[in-house]
Amino acid sequence: MQDYPLPIELLEQRIGYTFRNKDLAVRAMTHSSYSNENRGRGACNERLEFFGDSILSLIVSEYLFGSYKSKQEGELTRIRASLVCEGALAEYAEKIGLGEFLYLGRGEDRGDGRHRKSIISDAYEALIAAVYIDDESSGGDGKGAVAAFILPYVKDELERLGSTTDYFDYKTLLQQVIQQADGERLEYAVTGEEGPAHAKVFTVEARLNSNVIGHGEGHSKRAAEQAAAKEALRLFGVDEG
Repeated sequence: MQDYPLPIELLEQRIGYTFRNKDLAVRAMTHSSYSNENRGRGACNERLEFFGDSILSLIVSEYLFGSYKSKQEGELTRIRASLVCEGALAEYAEKIGLGEFLYLGRGEDRGDGRHRKSIISDAYEALIAAVYIDDESSGGDGKGAVAAFILPYVKDELERLGSTTDYFDYKTLLQQVIQQADGERLEYAVTGEEGPAHAKVFTVEARLNSNVIGHGEGHSKRAAEQAAAKEALRLFGVDEG
């Protein structure tokens, strides 16, 4: 059985960046549950996450601004939202196995916290801040090191999305519609997975209080969820834009 967390040196190999200050990397990987369980020994990653969110938004914005010169503000905003949302960050984090490096409290660890979207997406943002701070303190500009780390994943996601119609966040709009009524529970369930590893097709159902309100397919779970949400919005008679 694998012992976690894995060494920071392996994380450095996966992201292509070597920390001068290893403590920064460890802090980025320290969830509040671990810090609380150990009576505050070692700062958790929440402050780094806050900073990393802004750095991520800036670098992605600069890339989109320079790469899509014909697109207007509204469309660029939708594209950016799709690239930096929790689901996208969780996918980037999974690609480098980020959960394997996390310092988690025992309860979070037993509860599959190493794969929980909210935890690994937050840790990804914290890692971005750690790379920025470490590089800047060593004479770099911070942004260059972060861009080298994150833009390959952003570009892959842009290629996967393919057309601008996929950039609309149907899941968020559907959630807003559902929240207008108290006590409603919206969830997504994977009901199928077919094809080879490089071209998988996922089938997902959008469920409202266990009732199926939409179906969707896509080459990632997130894309299939968006498609299911889009179909559900039609059911509710919502013009998704």
